[in-house]
Amino acid sequence: MSSAASYKLHIPGPVQVSEKTMQAMTAPMIGHRSNDFVALYQSIQPDLQSLFYTKDPVFLSTSSAWGVMEGSVRNLTHKKVLNCMNGAFSDKWNDVAQRLGKSAGALKFEWGKPVDPEAVRAELSTGAYDTITFIHNETSTGTMSDIAAIMAVVREFPDVLSIVDTVSSFSVVPIKKDELGIDVLLTGSQKALAMPPGLALCSVSQRALDRAKTMPDRGYYFDFLEFLSNHEKGMTPSTPVIPLIYALRSKLDDILAEGVEARYARHRKLNTMVREWGSSKGFELFPEARYGSIALNCFANTREVDLSAANKLLKSKHRLVIDGGYGKLKGKTFRISNMGDETEETITALIGALDDVFGGLLGG
Repeated sequence: MSSAASYKLHIPGPVQVSEKTMQAMTAPMIGHRSNDFVALYQSIQPDLQSLFYTKDPVFLSTSSAWGVMEGSVRNLTHKKVLNCMNGAFSDKWNDVAQRLGKSAGALKFEWGKPVDPEAVRAELSTGAYDTITFIHNETSTGTMSDIAAIMAVVREFPDVLSIVDTVSSFSVVPIKKDELGIDVLLTGSQKALAMPPGLALCSVSQRALDRAKTMPDRGYYFDFLEFLSNHEKGMTPSTPVIPLIYALRSKLDDILAEGVEARYARHRKLNTMVREWGSSKGFELFPEARYGSIALNCFANTREVDLSAANKLLKSKHRLVIDGGYGKLKGKTFRISNMGDETEETITALIGALDDVFGGLLGG
């Protein structure tokens, strides 16, 4: 844990940042139009493409992932965008689309339920849509939808372009962009990549770039064609957050040293450890277990623990915090992250702290 931190984060993001990653951000500043920056930018592309499972370029945006999410709708939606909504963040996408002045359809599912591929097929069969958005791993409810099944349906509609948020699942599980046929795959720096917030990454298909060429109102800051033009020169359209790109270079080195398959297995094992702890205390997952996130666990607060008191005790006694539920689920659920750089040792320590605090609040 960084010496600057007074407590450790086990919330769904931002997650804990290692000292190595923080130190990478202290590299000397360089000009973003210099040969040094071009070398840095180009050095990370092959590794990023490997993690995205794509031959397409991976763009870097100095923004949260929401910037790219909004920009993607602007770049791709001519007719109407279908927003698949099953939690706080996917629900928000429909609001964003409407604020952009786009015609938007809301395909709603109960919070904690995954996106249903058959419902997607029925809605796309109307022919009204040319874009679809969904979140692979809805962190507000800890629900991971079946991305392969959804994309199999989307591929049945060649005129519909897909925008997929993998902010909290990228590098937790394999997401094979090209094989799945995803047009825009996006993520952010502050979740499973275990970096500070402020950097978004997205890979864009040729189909999406061709659609963007036809959009007169795609804007500038998130214009895919501006990203591509600068990418071809080893640069970004606007001044990038250079320290976070140094951190990304360091993090990619870490991931390659561990091995991606080992990384996926580690996340699954740590997730299972926390899930088994919850079960041992009488808590059930909020979503159906087979759709439970691998990056975090969202437990239903079935035993009516005072989550605010629990977090205060966790913070004061053990110098760590978890999440006490998001939005309308605040107090009704609690979320515990296992993504990023966590290990069996750190999760074992977390479980010991949870045992201490929850055991006291539950009376044993």
